[in-house]
Order: sequence, then structure tokens, then C-alpha cells
Amino acid sequence: MAFALTDDQIGTFRRDGFVVVEDVLDAAAVEAGRARFEPLFSGTFETGLQPDEWNWRTGRDPDDVTRQICNAWKADRTIASIVLRPDIGKACATLRGWPGARINQDNIIWKPPGTKPLGFHQDDSYQDWIVPNEMMTCWITLDDTRANQGTIEYVRGSHLWPLSPPIHQFHAPDDPLADLHQAAKAADVAEPDIVPIEVSAGSAVLHHGRTWHGSRDNRGKNPRRSVVAHCMSSAAQFHETNVSPVYSRYKRTATTEMDESFFPVLWEG
Repeated sequence: MAFALTDDQIGTFRRDGFVVVEDVLDAAAVEAGRARFEPLFSGTFETGLQPDEWNWRTGRDPDDVTRQICNAWKADRTIASIVLRPDIGKACATLRGWPGARINQDNIIWKPPGTKPLGFHQDDSYQDWIVPNEMMTCWITLDDTRANQGTIEYVRGSHLWPLSPPIHQFHAPDDPLADLHQAAKAADVAEPDIVPIEVSAGSAVLHHGRTWHGSRDNRGKNPRRSVVAHCMSSAAQFHETNVSPVYSRYKRTATTEMDESFFPVLWEG
């Protein structure tokens, strides 16, 4: 079920740094996505390949920590069918002014009731290993979201703030807003306008790589599961000297060009 951005949605994004798009996944796709979470976090990988990052594993990690896997698309065809869509690539390229878009990485995030926060951050802070060091994200929820259930939250207009360094604690911080408050002060913003996203399953939010966002504890009775496509420009290349401990392993010798096998182009104009 392909989507296309309206002029009003593009205008909202330019103003706020994020925009909601409803009905990106139909009910069947939502159910198919949900069904892949338990196998993936238990280590059952359909393709035989492990994800690049596997931050929570069944039987190893505490139950009160938010669960995250990065690049599940390499391990699971259902997740791949969600995050490698051309319409997602076109929307991301349009909103950031790129000639096209390729996948940088995906996330699958699972917040059962009682799980702890993810710290508020800017995605572009973690992209010094690529040129240009820019990201554009399509966050898709597989569950109806509520403010008290650990939904994603955005700081309206923060895509216009300066770029901050990576935050001090990403997973389960004592104060998920600590780095945000420092950044707001540096941007001369007295009170950040924090917007919790309350939408139906199958809805998406597209956000700028500099937009501050995060999620707090899930204080509700239901889980919050999401699939996230982080995109970069189709023209992106590896930085000549800056290294990502995980993703620079895919850099070929004597070239900074991205390999389509590991960073597929989703759409080009």
C-alpha cells in the first residue's frame, strides 16, 4: 500500500521536523510484522544471517529494557519488505532534498509494558562515518500508540537546532531528557515543545535527522512495537577516515562507494 506525500505534509515537515502519515501498512502487513518479533529476538533468522546489532536477546537481557535489533532486513524477509520500499525512499529523498535514498540501517524496537526509556537524541549525531552525514527516518508503528505507553516523542522545530554530539546514555537512561535539555539551552530554547505521537497501527512518522526524539517508559498494559527505516542519500559515500565500528566493515578497499548489497538504493529520481 504505497503512499505519496501531499504538499500540506511536506509543509508540516519543513516547519516541525516531522510529519505523520497514516495507513502506510495495511492490517495484514501489520500482523505479519508483529509475528516476526519473537523469532528475531530469540535468534531465529529466516535468511541465516544475524542482524548487524542485536541489543536484546531472549534469556540473556533484563525484561525491563527496551528491545532493539538493527538491520533485521538482512535476517528476515518480512522486515525487508517493510523497510526497503520505494515509496519510503522517495519520501525520504523528497524531504531532505536528495537525488535518491538508500537504506542506512533499520531498527525493530519492542517496548513491552514496564520497559525503560530510550534517550532523546538526534540521528545525524551518529552519522560521521558517511558523507554527507545526514539521515532521514521513517518510523512505522505496529501497535496503536498512547502517550503513556512509551510512544515515540518529537521536539517540534528542533531540526533547526545545531547538531549535538552523541548522547551520554542511549539505552535505559535515568533521565531520557538530560541531553535534550542541554541542547535546548544551547539553542536558546527555554521550553522544548515535546509531542508524543498517538496514532493507529500501520501509521508512520517521517523525521529529519536533526529532530530530537526518544521514548519514555511504557507505563501502559500493551506493547509498543515499531519498524524503522533509516535512510541516507543515494549519493552517500563512506567517510575517508571516520569509522563506524559496525557499518564500516562493509567498506571496500580503495573506494568510498557504497555497495548495493549492504546499502540498497530504495528510490532515485
